[in-house]
Amino acid sequence: MIETTRVTHPNDGKRENFCDAGPEGRPAGISLRGLTKRFGKTAAVDNVTLDIADGEFFVVLGPSGCGKSTLLRLIAGLETADSGTISLAGAPVAGDGHSVPPEGRSVAVVFQSYALWPHMSVRKNVAFPVESGNFSRKDAAAIVDGALKAVALEPFAERKPAGLSGGQQQRVALARCLASRASTVLMDEPLANLDVHLRATMEDELARVHAASGATTLYITHDQREAMALATRVAVMQSGRILQVAAPQALYERPASEPVARFIGRSTIVDATLRDVNGTMATADAGGATWPVACEAGTSAGPARVVIRPHHVVFSQDGPLSGTVQRTAYRGGMFEMYVDTGTFSIAAETRQPPGDGPVRLGFAGGWALPPG
Repeated sequence: MIETTRVTHPNDGKRENFCDAGPEGRPAGISLRGLTKRFGKTAAVDNVTLDIADGEFFVVLGPSGCGKSTLLRLIAGLETADSGTISLAGAPVAGDGHSVPPEGRSVAVVFQSYALWPHMSVRKNVAFPVESGNFSRKDAAAIVDGALKAVALEPFAERKPAGLSGGQQQRVALARCLASRASTVLMDEPLANLDVHLRATMEDELARVHAASGATTLYITHDQREAMALATRVAVMQSGRILQVAAPQALYERPASEPVARFIGRSTIVDATLRDVNGTMATADAGGATWPVACEAGTSAGPARVVIRPHHVVFSQDGPLSGTVQRTAYRGGMFEMYVDTGTFSIAAETRQPPGDGPVRLGFAGGWALPPG
């Protein structure tokens, strides 16, 4: 059972997010306390505090410019924080006037650009981090062979990077990361340059390799689908701050704030009145419709903002609301659409389009956002 705790931002004292504490008893693989990095007057990373469990696959998700790559570079030692501390596998590496250089942090970084040596073969690229270690020639060769086998690149060991596809080059970067035997792996949008079909294949590869290596992995992306597919937990980042940390399903079904609800997936957020609150369920009234919604324990009756996801919308001849379909898009097995009810525009999805003319609809679920 994952415990949900409330997190406050030290600067303003207001509740800013829910943070899943992670599995009990697992030590932190990455621990950040009050981490801040400014460029001029702009805080790229703004007082970030996080605990990432040892062996966890943790994803930081956010739009371009939100500070997620700067956060990764701070952990790797490629940037110096203005304040705050960083610990890796229980050992402090930055803060209180000291900073361990990148090569002393047992960190491997997989960049979006792959960063392969073009004049070296695949084998030599993978062997590069091994050669700096104190390994015998036999042991070094075994490590490299094992890394190549893990990503299915043994037949391409003597090729140069220019003779590989984008996906194969990405696997070389991943193999090099494995060969480094780093306890912490940092990935900066590694799949951004791949086409959609190859991304899906590489996601499976990343999940498999992570499970085999057991390394603590911090993965940076702006792609929500990627984050949901890979992560143990996801941190949503915006303007240098962490808005919420949660398991993917909890993040989607129970966003802690309106910015998170709008960023994660498609949603409609409406003004409603809550009544008959009973534990974590309540009845919502809005726009002439009444329906059950989930809520945080301790929620009070009264005005609320309610998140309605597309799968909560039910088309029915006796639905309480009348609407007009504004536009429809086919998404491989599902039709996505927006329906104008006159009071609000609803994002919906269905396997069969409701047809031309007015439609009747209602709601079968939702989430009442916590106040504040």
